[in-house]
Amino acid sequence: MDAMEKKPLWTKNFTILTLGTVVSMLGNAVSGFAIGLLVLDYTGSTLLYAIFTVAYNLPKIIMPTLAGPYIDRFPRAKVIYSLDFISAALYLCIFAMLSFSLFNYAVLLVLCVVIGSIDSVYLVAYDSLYPTLISEGNFGKAYSISSMLYPLSAMMVPVAAWCYENIGLEPLFLFNAFTFLFAAIFETQIKADESHVLSEPKSYNLRRYADDFKDGLAYLKREKGLLFITAYFVVNTLIFNGTSTLVLPYFKQTEGLGVSIYTYVMGLSVVGRMIGGFVQYRHRYPTHLKFAIAFCVYVAISLIEASYLFLPVAVMMGMMFVSGLLGVTSYNIRISSTQNHVPNEMRGRYNGTFQMLTTLGGILGALLAGVLGDALPIRSVICGLGIAGAVCAIAIMLPGREHVKGIYNVEL
Repeated sequence: MDAMEKKPLWTKNFTILTLGTVVSMLGNAVSGFAIGLLVLDYTGSTLLYAIFTVAYNLPKIIMPTLAGPYIDRFPRAKVIYSLDFISAALYLCIFAMLSFSLFNYAVLLVLCVVIGSIDSVYLVAYDSLYPTLISEGNFGKAYSISSMLYPLSAMMVPVAAWCYENIGLEPLFLFNAFTFLFAAIFETQIKADESHVLSEPKSYNLRRYADDFKDGLAYLKREKGLLFITAYFVVNTLIFNGTSTLVLPYFKQTEGLGVSIYTYVMGLSVVGRMIGGFVQYRHRYPTHLKFAIAFCVYVAISLIEASYLFLPVAVMMGMMFVSGLLGVTSYNIRISSTQNHVPNEMRGRYNGTFQMLTTLGGILGALLAGVLGDALPIRSVICGLGIAGAVCAIAIMLPGREHVKGIYNVEL
């Protein structure tokens, strides 16, 4: 066993951030579910609920890119725990509003914009800090753990649903406040390598911020491999947000399927992601084959998306399990490789730009799917989008393969 393999992954810093993220994500899963129910229960209006959803997602287009230069100049650990403290206070305010019957839609809408901004900035800071806490030779393992966090948090939604039915919404928001407070307290103990931090923070002004912002865009333009990866994932997010927007309506309106079957079929995807993350924690991919594996996964998932709704339910479930298994493989290769490739002092700007572009792609995909779903048979639209996903993988990733291989095919 070489020296690289002997270095432990579960250092104090990595353990604190991982546990804090688990707690925060559990709170986010509950809060996303609970706030949506709160709006519907108190307003009874689908339009007001839609406005609320837009208000939450709009900051995710703007804030990541704006936050990137700041995150590349100031302590990321401090940004993370400060945002968690603020989140704890916000959810405590919502709990108090409900407890004292002070609900106000306008106030909740403002809080929603603030929460959406916090979530988007937190993700950029987290993605930028996380690689600095990973010991050498453990990138693949670390991101296999990261890939299991979302499926784990998704399991909280049924628990939140039970609480809503049996004890009401107030305890859910109190639970959120305590989870974020708990996470923030532990995150204050992170001692990270923050070598990117300015020695004189007071000298950071608007002109310097603008220069940093331009440097981030210029960096992405000259890094051809990152440019191809980002372009593909913008299109990928557009397509898969489109299909996910239409799947539930298709199940709901199709005789013999329904919401329960939808839950079972999609649940197998979550199980696949969990198992895939565990497998990747134990085993490494051959370095020289990472691009080939990722490319095959991109095409395979798109073809699964195009075809599974034409098959019996049992086969659908099996295909969604495989899709989840492959999806976490794609995620692990992409994020571990790009975060390893991007210099520490540039990570905030790259992650912010990537998040902004993919979020915008996702919103456009949902809107496109909604328009097409009203005009054409839903299953045909999903099939067409899936085929388009496979075509885009071929059209974008193959021409850029030599550049992308330089990022993917690296020993981590």
